[in-house]
Amino acid sequence: MANDTTDWYSAEVATLGDRLAAARDAQGMTQEALAKRLGLKVKTVQTWENDLAEPRANRLQMLAGILNVSMMWLINGEGEGVTAPEDGALSADVSALFLELRTLRAQIVQKADKMAQIEKRLRAKLKEEGQL
Repeated sequence: MANDTTDWYSAEVATLGDRLAAARDAQGMTQEALAKRLGLKVKTVQTWENDLAEPRANRLQMLAGILNVSMMWLINGEGEGVTAPEDGALSADVSALFLELRTLRAQIVQKADKMAQIEKRLRAKLKEEGQL
């Protein structure tokens, strides 16, 4: 996999939560240890890694420093971050399945964003017509 970093952590196939979990793992930290360093509850770190919420800018800056990655890498996969798993670490079949899963997740996120945009336009139209 010549383009491991792009395949694993790019904005197209990985989420902020994916990159956060990878960076935390690369530092050998548990969610509990990271939460303690940030002065937060473990549930907060879990929601970030599960993409149910996103950290604020000041927390992103702290995360980047603690995890030894750039803020931009956490946000969009560009810049200084962790390297993708070694070629031999996962079988080709498992790597392909992970890539397919990440691609599908990215597509779902894009579709959810599109749905939110359409819903916003629909609400504006209903409000304009006095039906909301």
